[in-house]
Amino acid sequence: MDKKIVIIPTYNEKENIEAIIRKVFSLEGNFNILIIDDGSPDGTATIVKSLQEEFPEKLFMIEREGKLGLGTAYLTGFKWSLEKGYDYIFEMDADFSHNPDDLIRLYKACAEDGADLAIGSRYCHGVSVVDWPISRIVMSYYASVYVRMVLGMKIYDTTAGFKCYSRKVLETIDLDAIEMKGYGFQIEMKYTTYKLGFKIKEVPIIFINRQLGTSKMSGGIFGEAFWGVIKLKFRKIRPKNS
Repeated sequence: MDKKIVIIPTYNEKENIEAIIRKVFSLEGNFNILIIDDGSPDGTATIVKSLQEEFPEKLFMIEREGKLGLGTAYLTGFKWSLEKGYDYIFEMDADFSHNPDDLIRLYKACAEDGADLAIGSRYCHGVSVVDWPISRIVMSYYASVYVRMVLGMKIYDTTAGFKCYSRKVLETIDLDAIEMKGYGFQIEMKYTTYKLGFKIKEVPIIFINRQLGTSKMSGGIFGEAFWGVIKLKFRKIRPKNS
């Protein structure tokens, strides 16, 4: 059976973390979970540690000192997952904005349909977002339009953070060369995957705004992504060790 791991970065997610962990472990397919906690002062890591006793060899955690950014959390998780021999590596939020049931659909898009990267897409079938303010929907949707125009890749949800990578993608990308740390990281990883010639498939999902806890979005995140996309256009993308 394929080895599958779901990477979930956390910062102050005590309201959600136990429920999301239990939900993922209830799914068919034997998913493992890696939590990357950035020093949550609310006790998120303590909750995870108590659950590790219940789910040994399935629930793992890396604790980091302070908020080091979404991108570095995932890069840390990618390297750990490759070292541990996982075949499929997923990104997912802790706050149930991504429906854990869709992990199975993302996995099948790769394992059965031949995608190297499957993206849980909010925009490939119109706009599938629930409970976001219209201003945020417009900003997010047109951010993806902007990225498509500048970079020329035919992906409707370029900033999506719900994904499944096959192992060979993350082995081929030079992870140490990834520069963007906020939500621009999501764009950079997709563009790098695209430029290296891997097959990408968008899987339509319904994105639901978080019900518990607080969003980690900030204006600086969009500034980094805006200018980073222009820099990406002129960067040569090479596979690792080339």
